Amino acid sequence: MAEDAFPGWHGTTIVGVRKGGRVVVAGDGQVSLGQTVIKGSARKVRRLSPGGSDVVAGFAGSTADAFALLERLETKLEATPGQLQRACVELAKDWRTDKYLQKLEAMLIVTDGAELYVVTGAGDVLEPEDGIAAIGSGGNFALAAARAMIDTDMDAGTIARRAMEIAAGICVYTNGNLTVEEIGG
Repeated sequence: MAEDAFPGWHGTTIVGVRKGGRVVVAGDGQVSLGQTVIKGSARKVRRLSPGGSDVVAGFAGSTADAFALLERLETKLEATPGQLQRACVELAKDWRTDKYLQKLEAMLIVTDGAELYVVTGAGDVLEPEDGIAAIGSGGNFALAAARAMIDTDMDAGTIARRAMEIAAGICVYTNGNLTVEEIGG
């Protein structure tokens, strides 16, 4: 479906930053329907704890679709404890081949503190080389900002927060009401 035909597709920015043994995932709180802000305090970054493991996931796209994917990811993590990459690959395969899941309009950033992945409905499980991932309508702004700061003395949390602040200043579908989750050594 074309992005223009799906009014709920705009409406978030999620960034993940890995630095110094820590991974921080930050997301804004704005929910938009077309050009109207419906809610400013949504929580689009969540901590999952399937089978005792700790995983942080952020989502962009349709909220109901993202929740369906997060539930499936939790099931995959329970089936493959401690194997985030395998769980993400299994989710992506299901998402690509299952007729119901193929219609879902969302993307995920997931991390266990060691690995950081972007999972898409096209069957992609992408691991960024530089330890920075971003999705959503303001994702490219946050990605560029985080890349510009990664070689500074700032820690992962400061970089993620500052990148989100920059994205919120540019993207009308992103606000400064953040949910931030940190994980790792």
